[in-house]
Amino acid sequence: MQHTSVKAVFFDIDGTLLSFKTHQVSTSTAQAIADLQGKGIKVILSTGRSINSIDHVKYLNFDGFITFNGGYCVAKNGDILFKQCIDAKDIEGILNYAKQNAVSFSFMSEREITIHDVTPEIAGMYAHLNLPVPPPVDAEKVDTASVLQTNIFMGPEEEAAFMAAVMPNSVASRWTPLFADVNPKGQSKKVGIDVFCEHFGINLKETMAFGDGGNDIEMLKHVQIGVAMGNANPEVKAIADYITDDVDSDGIWNALKYFGVI
Repeated sequence: MQHTSVKAVFFDIDGTLLSFKTHQVSTSTAQAIADLQGKGIKVILSTGRSINSIDHVKYLNFDGFITFNGGYCVAKNGDILFKQCIDAKDIEGILNYAKQNAVSFSFMSEREITIHDVTPEIAGMYAHLNLPVPPPVDAEKVDTASVLQTNIFMGPEEEAAFMAAVMPNSVASRWTPLFADVNPKGQSKKVGIDVFCEHFGINLKETMAFGDGGNDIEMLKHVQIGVAMGNANPEVKAIADYITDDVDSDGIWNALKYFGVI
C-alpha cells in the first residue's frame, strides 16, 4: 500500500518506541526513524512523559517533542511552541483532598517532578519505566499555577468520581490501571499534532502516528494513518486504521514498510 505523501510521523514512547521488556529502542525502529529523516519526513516524539524524562531516546534526533500529552510542545532548537498548565484551582483541590484522604499523586512542571506518598507499587512502576522515584511534594511550596500534568494513582473505577469532585477543570486518560495522566480539559496529543502541523506547514492528511495506550487514542484518530502496536490496549486497536506487530517484533518498521513510507 503506497502512502508516499506522509510528511510527518508521530511516535509515543512507552510500549511503542521503547520495549517494556528491554527498555531499549530496537535496531529496526532506530533504522526506520533514520530512513524517514533521510527522506525529509519529520519525526516527532509524542508522549505523556515530562520533557525531562525523555533523554534516553533523544539520540534518535527528533524534529520536535510533544510532551505532557500535548501540554508542552518544544521545537528541535528548544523553542517552546505551546504550553498549557492545569487550572490552579484543580491543583489546590488535590492538595486539599490529600489532607483528608490517602492518595498518591505526582506533580510535573517544566523543571521538576515531585510525588506524594510513594507506595511499593509506585516504586515498582518507576523501576518498570527505568526512571528514578521523584522527590516528595512539599505542599507548602507548590506553585499551583505551574503544573503541566499530574499522575493520580488510583484505579479506573474511582477515577470519574474523583475527577468530578476534585479536578473538574481537568481530563484524565490512562495507559495503565495503576494511574491516570491528568491534563487540562481539552488537552491531548491531538493538540500537539496541530501545533507541529502548523509549525512545519504540514497538512493533517500528510500525517501518521504510532501508539499503544489510552492516551494515544485522540492522536491516532486525528492523524491520517493511526497505527496501533500489536501490544496496544484493546480500545486503542479498536480505533486504529491499522494494527501492526508488537514493539518487540519490529512493529514500527513493518508498518512503515506496509504503507510504503520507507
